[in-house]
Formats: sequence, structure tokens, C-alpha cells
Amino acid sequence: MIRILLVDDQPLIRAGFRALLEAEDGFEVVGEAADGASGLALIRERLPDVALIDVQMPGMNGIEATGRIAADPSLSGVHVIILTNYGMDEYVYEALRAGATGFLVKDTEPADLLHGIRVAARGEALLSPAITRRLIAEFVARRPQPAPSGASLLTEREREVTALAAHGMSNDEIAAHLVISPSTAKTHVSRAMTKLHARDRAQLVVFAYQSGLVSADDAPPRRS
Repeated sequence: MIRILLVDDQPLIRAGFRALLEAEDGFEVVGEAADGASGLALIRERLPDVALIDVQMPGMNGIEATGRIAADPSLSGVHVIILTNYGMDEYVYEALRAGATGFLVKDTEPADLLHGIRVAARGEALLSPAITRRLIAEFVARRPQPAPSGASLLTEREREVTALAAHGMSNDEIAAHLVISPSTAKTHVSRAMTKLHARDRAQLVVFAYQSGLVSADDAPPRRS
């Protein structure tokens, strides 16, 4: 059972998500809140597997709430999905940097929402990786920044798997591409995340673009 908490200032949006989720087996809505501050308090109380958080709310917005969740070790099991009305929104990029697992637009198809929540609950991959990669690449290109520290800590193999993860590859796809076992691929990804203090793969992708391991002009590798 995946436990979900809804944080959105629009009652109709919350009601729609609740109705959809509660009609599906394997999902349980454990609470809802209308702003970031009350949502954060409820998340700390109920410890959901996934928090669906609107990016723009009165008071504490979704970015600040996400940052506080990511900074709290007691909430390490909570995966944040940012909800937005816009697919290419600068707020979404900031939320990914703050620690969100990924994002969904509010008019996404129900099947995509359910799939995204399952993926986020596993903590294994980004939501809509191709869209997320374009989003990150766009804002990294728009806002040039010094390469983040930490790249020198990675082995050559860890740099390679980080780049492949940034292209949206799963652990199984990385393993097939590099002709290694899935468990070895997972180990390399985990070690890279640990060295870079990345909370999840979303932050690993942000690092890959900011450090220059991949760029918006890179063609994605062919999947085996």
C-alpha cells in the first residue's frame, strides 16, 4: 500500500486526486493540507511514502516545503512530487534542486499520475525523465553556474553511470548498456549519490548537467 499526502490550496484539485487515488487498489490517501506549512506538519506526523505538493501556494510554497523535507533526516522516506500547471516552469527546476523526486502537470492523464506515484514511491527513477531532462538542461543553459564540487570524488565508472542516469536510463538499462549486472549498476548509482550527497536520482541528474557530465546537446545513448 502506497501512502500519499496531498498539499494543494485548491480544494477541487485535492478532491479530484483523492477520488482517483482512493478508487485504485494499492493507494491510500493519509491526509491533505491547503498550504505548505500545514502540509509539512502533517507530513511529519503521518510520514507518507509520497507527498503531492503544489508548487505555488500562499505562505510557504512548494519549493520551501520540499527543501525542508529534504533537509530533515526523519523524512528521508518521503518522496515529493511537485504539481504544476506548467510543464516548463522555473519553479519546477528549483524544486528539483531542493530535493523533489520529480514533477507532474495537473492535467496529466490518470494512468500517468498513478504510474508516477508508483515510480516515486520506489525512489528509483525520475518522473517523465525526458521532460525533466529538457527542463533541467534549459535552466542550466539559461543560468550558467560554476561546476559543483564533488565531480572529482567520482570514479570513471561512477561518472559514466551518472551521465546515463541523467539521460533517463533505469538501473536495468544502464546495466545492459555497460554490459554489467543490474546489481552492479545499482551499486555504482548509489555510490555516486552518496558521494554527491544527492537525495535521489533527480538531484543526481541536476548535478550531471551542472557539472558538465552531460549537456542539452548530447544525444541520448541507444538503449540495448
